[in-house]
Amino acid sequence: MSLRGHRTLSIALFAAIAASLPLVSVRGQTAPAAADSLNLRYANGIAAIAEDKVITVDDIRREVGPLIPEIQKQAHNEKEFNEKLESLQEDVIQNLIDRVLIVKEFYKDEKRHVPASYIDNMVADTIISQFDGDRSKYLAYLRSRGISQKDFRREQEENMIYDYMRQQQAKSSSTVSPVKIEAFYAENKERFYQEDSVHLRLIQIARTPEDTDATLKTKATEVIIQLTAGADFGDLARQYSSDSRKGKGGDWGWQRRPDLRKEFSDVIFSLEKGKYGPPLVMPEGAFILFVEDRKYAGTLPLDEARPDIERLLVQQGSRQAQERWLEKLRRNAYVKHF
Repeated sequence: MSLRGHRTLSIALFAAIAASLPLVSVRGQTAPAAADSLNLRYANGIAAIAEDKVITVDDIRREVGPLIPEIQKQAHNEKEFNEKLESLQEDVIQNLIDRVLIVKEFYKDEKRHVPASYIDNMVADTIISQFDGDRSKYLAYLRSRGISQKDFRREQEENMIYDYMRQQQAKSSSTVSPVKIEAFYAENKERFYQEDSVHLRLIQIARTPEDTDATLKTKATEVIIQLTAGADFGDLARQYSSDSRKGKGGDWGWQRRPDLRKEFSDVIFSLEKGKYGPPLVMPEGAFILFVEDRKYAGTLPLDEARPDIERLLVQQGSRQAQERWLEKLRRNAYVKHF
């Protein structure tokens, strides 16, 4: 049985949540976090009931609070802030409801249980990570929420169950057939077009006040002699280069033709993988350019695109499978919004 008829969060509930927050600054403007008139009887009110679990305004406030700063950054004015806040609250309520239903689904199998040692470890990790290992801070936190250690352990257990069940659903959609991959590739070939690009390394010999083009070329040629003798390009870059990537062996990563100066691109795109060019003398110094790897303009072959397509389809399938699963849980549950 379901009483889940979706409703917009009531003004009273919105006010109750927002009232716990300070005045917020929205893009440089100070805006009230809620309407001035607030009926305090909603401060511990009920937002929803899922099965036998009551979801309170305090539950929602605890989830929403840490996300308020991000909403403030995104909102251009008070109206937009309030709309984003209300949308977030709706999402939080649904997530809290889903959590209850997922935990219930876990326990339908009587053989399932969470070992006490797992919960012990999670509580211990929480005390360390959130309370600096100070048990008195942890106990003070429990008192501030009005819950016992047993209640907190139950929360941690439910968190573990929630994560486990979501992961299991994701795993159920982790296989994609070759036929689907090939069909996606055929229908979306434009997504796999790549421009000419090179994995670039370079050595820059800085120009000093005394240097001429000829002296710069001589210095660069001395480095090339070492390269010809078999020296590692990265090692020579760390030793001789003055550019900002010398510590990384002159590695500038993948560069597209349009992103490079024409003087550089004319040289670099004339080279094959594993080759370096002659010294390129520029006003700021002499450059030795090396092609670590090369990609030619054109549509990426299916075999090279396959891993990315498979990853994308697995993610899509996982989201769709989880949503179908959640919809089924919701249809068969008792849920009431207030």
